[in-house]
Amino acid sequence: MADQAPAAALPRAAAPALRRVNLSWLGVVPFLLFTTLFLIAPIFYLVNGAFRTPEGAYTLDNLVALTGPDIWPSYWLSIRLSFTSAALGCVFGALLAWALQLGGLPPWVKRAFLTFAGVASNFAGVPLAFAFIATLGRLGLVTLILRDVFGFNLYGHGFNLFSFWGLAITYLYFQLPLMMLMMMPAMEGLRREWREAAESLGASGPQFWRMVALPVLAPSALGCFLLLFANAFGTLATVYALTSANFPVVPIVLFQQIRGNVLYNPNLGYALALGMVIIMAVSNTLYFVLRNRAERWRK
Repeated sequence: MADQAPAAALPRAAAPALRRVNLSWLGVVPFLLFTTLFLIAPIFYLVNGAFRTPEGAYTLDNLVALTGPDIWPSYWLSIRLSFTSAALGCVFGALLAWALQLGGLPPWVKRAFLTFAGVASNFAGVPLAFAFIATLGRLGLVTLILRDVFGFNLYGHGFNLFSFWGLAITYLYFQLPLMMLMMMPAMEGLRREWREAAESLGASGPQFWRMVALPVLAPSALGCFLLLFANAFGTLATVYALTSANFPVVPIVLFQQIRGNVLYNPNLGYALALGMVIIMAVSNTLYFVLRNRAERWRK
């Protein structure tokens, strides 16, 4: 009987062990599968293709070609365009978020802007390019109104929609509302008690923003800037539809190397894509470094 008691207790001991199996991991399986198929596996594919020739041999020529006179200017152009549009979007988007969240505007104004921002932040590609051509093109509505009604020739004063600044303004259409949507929760997190405490200690309004509010908002603002930079850096359809591939940013050069009839070198295209991945990795690393410093300021 003594020998049978432990044996009988084994099934009862195994039952709690089975119940302790954490089945919550099943919820993340689709995410892990999606990430593996559409993020991790393509990166390994790009790395492998960037170091190969069309015949399959390993080489460094594709990476060396990135520094050539035909490729490097496209990187520099994309970086400048992305930085400019992200910086302008951050500044004006943060000001708009401040006005809506802390400026005391009527609730219906806030609701209207949130509704418009939700649509505009996802409005890109060919429809956005057509909208700007119809508005600010050489025969666009605003261009003709300024010329015929106010006597101001927009293009005669140096503006060109199909130039660097024209593209930057076009990017602002979806960069600015996206920044506003991301910064409004951060603005909402500024507690009224912090301002009251600063005022009780004799701080002025500018001092409160410089020494309290801006350090608190810095991590969110930096993260938004990097997201806007990445958003602009990978934009293809808007530039392609607006300039007909005559503005050689990196996505267009990559498209020409992968699918083009004249410029066709898929392995060089893989190297271009790998360079874009590296730039995104560097920007994210800088974000973590700056965020940690901003968090130390907040503490």
